[in-house]
Amino acid sequence: MSGNLIEVEDLTVQFRRKSSKLISLKAEHFSAVDHVTFSIKKGETYGLVGESGSGKSTIGKAILRFHNPSGGKILYDGDNITHLHEKALLPYRRKMQSVFQDPYASLDPSMTVSEIISEPMEIHQLYTKKERKERAAELIETVGLSKVDLLKYPHEFSGGQRQRISIARALSIQPEFVLCDEPISALDVSLQAQIVNMLEELQDQLGLTYLFISHQLQIAQKICDHIGVMYLGQILEEGSSEAIYGNPQHPYTQMLLSSMLEPDPDVHSLDQIVIDSGVQSYSGKGCKFASRCPYATERCLNEMPEYYTTGEEHRVACFHVLDN
Repeated sequence: MSGNLIEVEDLTVQFRRKSSKLISLKAEHFSAVDHVTFSIKKGETYGLVGESGSGKSTIGKAILRFHNPSGGKILYDGDNITHLHEKALLPYRRKMQSVFQDPYASLDPSMTVSEIISEPMEIHQLYTKKERKERAAELIETVGLSKVDLLKYPHEFSGGQRQRISIARALSIQPEFVLCDEPISALDVSLQAQIVNMLEELQDQLGLTYLFISHQLQIAQKICDHIGVMYLGQILEEGSSEAIYGNPQHPYTQMLLSSMLEPDPDVHSLDQIVIDSGVQSYSGKGCKFASRCPYATERCLNEMPEYYTTGEEHRVACFHVLDN
C-alpha cells in the first residue's frame, strides 16, 4: 500500500457557463478544476490555499462526490470512487465527512443539537436509538460543549459554538477523512485558534486525515503537513509546509506569502512582491498566471509549464524557476 488515503489523479471538473444569449446552440463549459494531481497520506493534513475562485472548494466537493468529475480519477484507500453511483458510494460517505465555512447555514434551525448530531447515525443505520443519544452526549463534550446544550437549537449558540456542533456531527459516524472547507474564516481570531487546536487534538486522538481548505496562510502553515497552492483551477506549487513557507518558488506563492502580516512589523521574511491585481484571466494557452506575473515571457504566454522538482516532495510549474 502507498500509505495514501486520498489520491487525486489528473482531476478536471467542468461546469456549464450561463450564456448571455437567449438561444444558445452550443453549450459552453469552463474548467473550475483543470488537471489537478495530489495525494493525502493517512493521518496527515493536506492544505489547499489560494485566492477565492481558484477551485479549492470544488476539489473538496469533488472528492466527496458532491460534484461529478469531468475527467481524471479519485481514489479512496486505493478504491476508484470517481464514477460510483449513489448506492455504491454510501459506504464511502460514512468514511468521508465535511465541516464547512458557515456553521449556521449547514445546521437545520428546526432541529435540536441532539437531533443534528444523531442524524448521520440514523442515515447510516448505526446504533440503537439509546446508543445514538449516548454518543451525541459523548461527542458534545468532546468538542467542548455541555450535555445541557443537546436540547438547544442552533440559533442559541455563537458562531464558534455552532462550528463545534458541526464538528461533532461530522465525527458521529467515525469517519476517516474530513474535508475542512474554510472552517474558521467566519470566526474571530480568538475562536479560530480554539477550533484549530481542537481539530489537531481530534486528529491525534482519532487518527483523522484532513483536507484543509483556506485562504488564511498563517492558519494553513500551522495545521498542514503538505500544501498545494492553487490558481485558476491548477496547483502551481506543491510541497511540505516547511518547503512552501521556507522556500517558496513560484512567483504567485511568493506574492501570497509576502502579503502575510508579520507579528513583528519590523521583521520581514519576504520582500513585498507587487503583482497586477486585476481580474484573474486566462487566454486558453500558456501559464495561467502569465497575465499577472512580473517575470512572464513570450514562452509563458504560449506554453503550459510542466512540473519541475526543486526538492524532496516539492514541485513547481514555472519556466522562470526552471531557467534560474
